[in-house]
Amino acid sequence: MPKPSHDEALPMQSGQSGQPRYEKMLQECLRGELRIVNAGLPQSQKRLSNLLTEEYPYVVCNDGSTHFFKKSELAYLASMLDSDEQKALLLPMLIEIGANQAEAAIPMLSEPEGKVEEKIISKTLNMPVICEKGRIRIYKPQLALLRRRFKTTTVYVFSPKIVA
Repeated sequence: MPKPSHDEALPMQSGQSGQPRYEKMLQECLRGELRIVNAGLPQSQKRLSNLLTEEYPYVVCNDGSTHFFKKSELAYLASMLDSDEQKALLLPMLIEIGANQAEAAIPMLSEPEGKVEEKIISKTLNMPVICEKGRIRIYKPQLALLRRRFKTTTVYVFSPKIVA
């Protein structure tokens, strides 16, 4: 049997975990690249009720920059919610973008069970939303509408997988 030339692909060899080494290496690189892409994410989120009281509402990002919120967006969100929901909503809302850029997911982080995010997204899009595995799934046209309305109160998080 002839030896494969350098141009031919060699079969992938499994590492100790049974996962092909090539795939493992790609995942490590991707994890590193995503860390760089997501460096501008906020270190933490703030409650809408607290942001409404700040003269200059903002959060500090992981890269040391400052993310400011438009007061008009905060006021619009407040008009949609009662006082308990304003205390529950954490901002900025995260929008996870995965490899399949045709869809995105919004993690439901507020208590109880992310009902506040569900209410906001549903009202903004004027339609019921799909909630599964603690996330609201939206598609590209809906994402454009959402980001147009909430430019400073939402941020993108790049993830290799958003919904299995």
